[in-house]
Amino acid sequence: MADKTFKDVSEVMKDIDLCMLTTTTSDGALASRPMSNNGEVEYDGNSYFFTWEGSRMVSDIELDSGVNLTFQGGTDIWISVSGKAEVTREREDMEEHWVSDLDQWFEEGLDTPGIAMITVKAKRIKYWQGEDEGEVKL
Repeated sequence: MADKTFKDVSEVMKDIDLCMLTTTTSDGALASRPMSNNGEVEYDGNSYFFTWEGSRMVSDIELDSGVNLTFQGGTDIWISVSGKAEVTREREDMEEHWVSDLDQWFEEGLDTPGIAMITVKAKRIKYWQGEDEGEVKL
């Protein structure tokens, strides 16, 4: 069993742009969708995603904040992050995490009506790489 540190996993995650965000729906089903990790973001145990406040994902999170993120890196590493999500619509909170690449989805930037940000706070991080697997201590 491998012994990766939080720093090791953070370094790998920094180069992964897309992940799958899984929520629990109002009828108890699991729903996953791809989300941009915005690449080259320094991972500190929190992930930030921009979306529409009227999306199913937002309503799922407001009913059940338990979520999972799944990342697959180019070095044949798989990372699963279980955590709690919260939704914010506060511009001040969103400004810190905005990158210009998001303009392709939100044409008016942070002034786009209906924009929201999801913050996922990691509670557990597991990884698999070849025959190695482990859990990162948070």
